[in-house]
This record gives sequence, structure tokens and C-alpha cells, in this order.
Amino acid sequence: MSSNSKIFFYLLTLVMLVLGCKSKQQSKADTPESGTINISIDESFKPVMEAQIKMFEASFPNAHINATYKSEANCLKDFFGDSTNRMVIIGRALQSKEEKFMIDSLGYNPGCNKVATDAIAIVLNRNNKDSLFTLSDLEKKLTGKDSTSYLYVFDGLNATSTIRFIKDSILKGKEFNAKVVNATNSSEKVIEYVSSHENAIGFVGISWIGNPENKEQVKLLQTVKLGYIRCDICDHKPFVKPMQESMITRRYPLTRGVYYAIKENYEGLGTGFVSFLKYERGQLIFKRAYLGPIMDFELRNVQINQKIDKK
Repeated sequence: MSSNSKIFFYLLTLVMLVLGCKSKQQSKADTPESGTINISIDESFKPVMEAQIKMFEASFPNAHINATYKSEANCLKDFFGDSTNRMVIIGRALQSKEEKFMIDSLGYNPGCNKVATDAIAIVLNRNNKDSLFTLSDLEKKLTGKDSTSYLYVFDGLNATSTIRFIKDSILKGKEFNAKVVNATNSSEKVIEYVSSHENAIGFVGISWIGNPENKEQVKLLQTVKLGYIRCDICDHKPFVKPMQESMITRRYPLTRGVYYAIKENYEGLGTGFVSFLKYERGQLIFKRAYLGPIMDFELRNVQINQKIDKK
């Protein structure tokens, strides 16, 4: 063996030893039940995800999840551009071009799947006499083709999952009329604005206001009310509110998923948190928050979410 070959062999061995030591150190400090991970979460899922993280960390005291709550676009910006961010919780799956980008960048396909079903709720002022809507009604209102003088309030105007979902499912390529649309900086602010403005109609994730067993959400719901949307795929076309059954069966039209995307190709803390969300304990938390779990549980009906037929 030449001297150059020996030097290359020794250097290669040294690199492998260093990488092996780092891998062992990482696996020791970062396991499915221990370590620290930075994740970004869509703000519209904040109430239920705070409950998930609280229970996960209580179950595994050596695990620490540093969560920041942001718009969907900023969550994805962290995921693609921030090496310290290993996981996001958002309202859609990764697109093929996004997966390809990550494969090219990381050398492996990031994990991505659905863990629950969520919905966009229509929030109305208590004095608002309108409570029944069709998707066609909403399209006309949001594009300014309706004669009513309502102001439609969102948790932002460009980068949020709520805005993206409404554009995709209701506007279908059309643009909002800027004169009838307003923005706040959070879902909670949307509810507060609607509660104090009789002509305002808000759009928020049901995680913020759909749990009748959560004292804070009950207080919020005492200041506003939820709207009904016509189920066009149902017999007799009833008007329904967002509830577990109507979300899972998609009888409620403004239904979406809760998805994780993760950058781990080993059994780390992110993998452990994903498993928690996907299986019984995490799924029970989604169920108790009145979202739609992906596991088959017996669902509960509550008076606040009962349907009404068109008059």
C-alpha cells in the first residue's frame, strides 16, 4: 500500500470513528423518550397541540419539546430552511415537489402523515341574525358579490392555513375582495373582534372554540356563536356545525386534516412524539378536544353541535 493510500485509509477510519461517536452521543441524548427538539406548529391548532405537548412531557420527563406557533407558511419556511427545526404540524400534507426538495437536501424522504381531522368554523357575533350558509353564499360574500355589509375576519391575510384552505375550497382561484376582508394576528383575536363587532364574521380552527368541556373555550363561545353550513352531499341537504361525526364523515364542508412532517431518519424524539400523536394517548387527546381522531373511537354528541334542517 502506497503512502498516499495509507493516509487516505487512516483519514477515512478517523472520520468514521468521529461520526460513530457523534451518532452514539446523539442517540444517547436524543431518543423517542428523551432529549430536546424544536418544532413549529400552525397557530390554528395551538389549543389541542399545547395539550398534546403537556401530556407527552408529563409522560416522559426527560423529553422537552420547544414549540413555536406560527402561520402555516412560516412553519414550512422553518422546516425547509432551518436546520434546527426537525418537525412541523400543519394543515396539509407535503407536496411532491416539497418532498423532492427534501430528498435532494437530506438524502431521504421526510415522514409526513395525517394524525387528526380538523375544521374551519364560522364565528358570528351573538346579535347576528344570519347563521345558515352555503359554500356559494360564502364565495359571493368573500369576493364582494353579496349586498350585505359584513366584514370577514381571518388570522392573517397571506400565509395562514385558514386563508389557504378558504381560497382552495371556497374561492377556487378567485381573489378576496379587499374591501370586505380584515386580518388579525391570531385566532383568539379573530374571536375577540367578532364578539365586539356585530357586522363581523370570523373564520378559525375548531380547536379554538369547539370543545364544550374546556372552560376557556366555553367562555369564548358565550361571546360569539357558530354558523351552520349546508351539507350538499347529504340527503335533504341539512345545515350542520363542525363536530366530530360531521368532520370525520365530511358532512361538514370546511373539513381539513392535521398533519405532521418530520426530518428524522433514526429513532429520535421527533419520532417518539409522532408515535404519541398517532396512537392511543394522543388520539384520545384529539378526541377529547372534539376533533376527529384517526383511530376508531366511540364519538360523543353534544347539544352545542347538533344539526338543524333548512327551514
